[in-house]
Amino acid sequence: MAEFTLPKNSKIQKGKSHDVAGKDAKRKKTFSLYRWDPDSGENPRMDDYTIDLDKCGPMVLDAMIYIKNEIDSTVTFRRSCREGICGSCAMNVDGTNTLACTKAIEDVKGDVKITPLPHMKVVKDLVPDQNHAIAQYTATEPWLKTSSPPPTRERLQSPEDADTLNGNDGKGPAACILCFCCSTSCPSYWWNEDRFMGPATLMQAHRWIVDSRDEATGERLDELDDSFKLYRCHTIMNCTNTCPKGLNPAESIAEIKKLMVTRR
Repeated sequence: MAEFTLPKNSKIQKGKSHDVAGKDAKRKKTFSLYRWDPDSGENPRMDDYTIDLDKCGPMVLDAMIYIKNEIDSTVTFRRSCREGICGSCAMNVDGTNTLACTKAIEDVKGDVKITPLPHMKVVKDLVPDQNHAIAQYTATEPWLKTSSPPPTRERLQSPEDADTLNGNDGKGPAACILCFCCSTSCPSYWWNEDRFMGPATLMQAHRWIVDSRDEATGERLDELDDSFKLYRCHTIMNCTNTCPKGLNPAESIAEIKKLMVTRR
C-alpha cells in the first residue's frame, strides 16, 4: 500500500520513545505514531509509546486517547462517535486503512504502526486533508432531485426499493460513512485524483442513481459518463477489501457502468 503524502523534500525520521507501562505491567504494547507539525519546520517522525493495555480500552482508538490524555497531549488526530459511524478516525493501522475505533488492539501482532490515510496531504500528525475528496463528493449533488410537485407528506418508497439502497444485510451504498478508507487505498485514485472520482464518491453517486424517489437518473449518469470520472476504475478491489463497514464500492461502480451500457 502506498504511503501518505509527505511534506515536500522531507523524510520520516525515528522519533522519541515513551515507555510508561511500568515494570509490573503484564500486557505491554508499543504504538508507533506518525508525527508531523507543519509549524515546526522539522521532518516527519515516528514516535513510540509503550503502554499498559490494562489502563485503556480494547480498541486502537482507546489506546490513542490514553496516549493523548496521559502521555503526550500534542498528539493530533480526528475522532468523534467511537462507534464506527462518523468515519472521523479513519487512518492506516498495521498497513491497512480502517477505523481506529473499530480496530481491536489484539488483532495486531507486535507493535502497532499508525499513519495517516495514504495519498492525502497531512494537516498535522494523523489528520489528513480531505478537502479535495469532499469537493468531489459535493460535485455529485448528493441530495434528492425531483421535478414533480412535492407530496403533502414524505416521498414514499417500497421496502424492495429501500433494500436497493440499504441492502438486505444493511451493507448497501447508503451505508457508506465517507471515511475515504476505500478511495485512499485505490491505486487509480492515487494516480488520477484530479479527475477520477474514487470509490467513495462513486458509491455515494450510485446511492442516488438507484434511489426510486430521485428523478435525475439520466442527468446523474450524464455527469459521470467520462473516461476519467468513472472509467479509471480497473476493479483492483482494494476498496472493497479495506472498507471497515464491509461494503462493496467496486460493485457500486460496476452497477453504474451497467446502467451506462443499458441506456445506450
